[in-house]
Amino acid sequence: MGDILGYARVSTDGQNLDRQIDALIAAGVSRKHLYCEKMTGTKADRPELNRLINDLEINDTVIIADLTRISRSTKDLLEIVDKIKNKGAYIKSLKDTWLDTTSSNPYNDFLLTVMSGLSQLERDLISQRTKEGLVSAKARGRNGGRPSKQNEKAEMVMALYDSGMKIADIVRNTELSRSTVNRIIKNHSSKVEIAAV
Repeated sequence: MGDILGYARVSTDGQNLDRQIDALIAAGVSRKHLYCEKMTGTKADRPELNRLINDLEINDTVIIADLTRISRSTKDLLEIVDKIKNKGAYIKSLKDTWLDTTSSNPYNDFLLTVMSGLSQLERDLISQRTKEGLVSAKARGRNGGRPSKQNEKAEMVMALYDSGMKIADIVRNTELSRSTVNRIIKNHSSKVEIAAV
């Protein structure tokens, strides 16, 4: 049996890796086998991910908190999985239980392709709803000039919330803490009530 390696990523310096790291350690990853980086997943060149793949040996297992941490698209995920397989290693997602190449079940590759495609569809739909929500918010006068980073996050939270998304999903998609998301929604609700008086 090889080593268990963990990969964690957040999109910006202001975001926190602790939740992912705690989950990876709980899954058996030692601190010396953690590969962490703070950069957007849209970049093809992710130095820590590349280093992890280069360091892999036969029978090693890569653990991720969820597939959005490692891949930018279905195509990207399948390419990364192929690189890991070509090293004689495995990959497993804690959240996406279908992403697990550690067993020799013949349905694994089929499930991987289908489920990663569905996950990509979900991300695309969320992105579309976010854009529609932001357009709607702008039409209602909630967007004057170029917003600050903080205001952009608040606008995104409210756009997702207005589109009917659950708070747990908003937390996952914005990478903000639950308390921050709740505070943004509460502040917005208070402003709406004041305006209505």
